[in-house]
Amino acid sequence: LNKTAQVKNQVDEVVGIMQDNIERVMDRGEKLDVLSNKAEDLELGARQFKKGANRVRKQMWWRDMKLRLVILAIVVILLIVIIGN
Repeated sequence: LNKTAQVKNQVDEVVGIMQDNIERVMDRGEKLDVLSNKAEDLELGARQFKKGANRVRKQMWWRDMKLRLVILAIVVILLIVIIGN
């Protein structure tokens, strides 16, 4: 009877350990799901940032080009006025 009780206690202990392990694995799985969702959100944010940065870069390029064209036009007009006189 004593050995039976010992075996039962050992089995109960192993069952308890296994239940703890199963809970830890499930918690880890949930944490991995959360991490995966955060990674997806981060990737989406990065794509949106890249699109926005490209749009701003193009806007700045056009603004710079317009300024250069205005300066060129002023220089050409000044040359025409100077040469015309």
